[in-house]
Amino acid sequence: MPAPTSNAMTTRRARMGAAQRWARAGALAACLAAAGCSSLSFLNPMTWWSSDFAKIPELAPINPTLNLRVQWQAGVGAAGGSAAFFPAVLGGHIYTAAGDGTVTRLDAASGRVEWRTKLSNRLSGGTGTDGSLVAVGSSEGEVVGLSAEDGSVRWRTAVSSEVLAAPVVTGDLVLVRSSDSRIFALDARDGRRRWVYQRSATSLSVRSPAGMAVSRGFVFAGFPGGKLVSISLANGGVRWESTVSLPRGTSELERVTDVVGVPWLSEREICAVAFQGRTACFDLNTGAQSWARDVSSVSGLGGDARYLYVADEKSAVNALDRSIGSSVWKQDKLAGRRLSAPLAVGNTIVVGDALGVVHALARDSGALVGRLSTDGSAIAAPPVALGDGFLVQTRDGNLYSIVTR
Repeated sequence: MPAPTSNAMTTRRARMGAAQRWARAGALAACLAAAGCSSLSFLNPMTWWSSDFAKIPELAPINPTLNLRVQWQAGVGAAGGSAAFFPAVLGGHIYTAAGDGTVTRLDAASGRVEWRTKLSNRLSGGTGTDGSLVAVGSSEGEVVGLSAEDGSVRWRTAVSSEVLAAPVVTGDLVLVRSSDSRIFALDARDGRRRWVYQRSATSLSVRSPAGMAVSRGFVFAGFPGGKLVSISLANGGVRWESTVSLPRGTSELERVTDVVGVPWLSEREICAVAFQGRTACFDLNTGAQSWARDVSSVSGLGGDARYLYVADEKSAVNALDRSIGSSVWKQDKLAGRRLSAPLAVGNTIVVGDALGVVHALARDSGALVGRLSTDGSAIAAPPVALGDGFLVQTRDGNLYSIVTR
């Protein structure tokens, strides 16, 4: 189903009393959309990262102790519409996509364009690659496999609906998540369908690029209703299903609690966060819950050897102890800036915001230690690790390689 236009959403908000909804539900009004049913269309959540809904608070001055520096910058094509694009990094190369169908490979060290392909599709998510194949998905529900060597098209396959998250290329499979709560396993050689995992759609869900993580022969994904599932790569069978968060409240809107972002994996555990819900960690093998804490998010989480980092619905960054879930610190001076999911880079945590500003926080205290402005457009997808720095891709189509020294 095509995303509602900005004008249509503005009109609908006016009829429903947008001011009262924002006061009552905060980010809720910006994050709900239909679960594949036109009669339930409400709001397009991807515009949560735009500046159209409400004035974004100005930033207070800081005394930076960390120098964030742009190593190189490259134009890779604007997002367009409401998609968030996730670049992929592998083998010294970066693979990016844009809303107009442009797919680009760049040299990771210099940002030099190595090839660029223009597809006829309107792309709606990021790129996935194993270094041999590059996979992208479209808003019309088509998946395209391209050669990582020269960008030539190898195959095209239709799935059931819009692809918002980046595909995952692993072994001989391309894993694709459609917006109607299905995961398709496609053969990496020809795009042929191998298996499909499907869940019942909820009456309302968060329309977001909820992604997948792969480890030890299983794919892990979160779903509407606060569920986290481990699925066998061999046949699509469910290994375990656990609950990140249960629906709460009396109205249909209040009971929306969908897992957002990409689950975070370590050797023994998996952690996830739900909108209007909780952050929780589970045993990777059994799905048994280790702990849960009432910290919710619209963008997702990140982690490192000691902590989990969550940008909550008010754009406060929370650090939680990975072992027990206790709060280590909370940085609320970025409230209202509509943050991306955090990335841990050494002793620094980085997030992007809706006006294209990158913020650096001290890992152990949460203090704001650095800031860098990009092109003024939203950084919707999480930063991506690159060497001793990271990448951010803006909605206006600029890719930045940033170092922290």
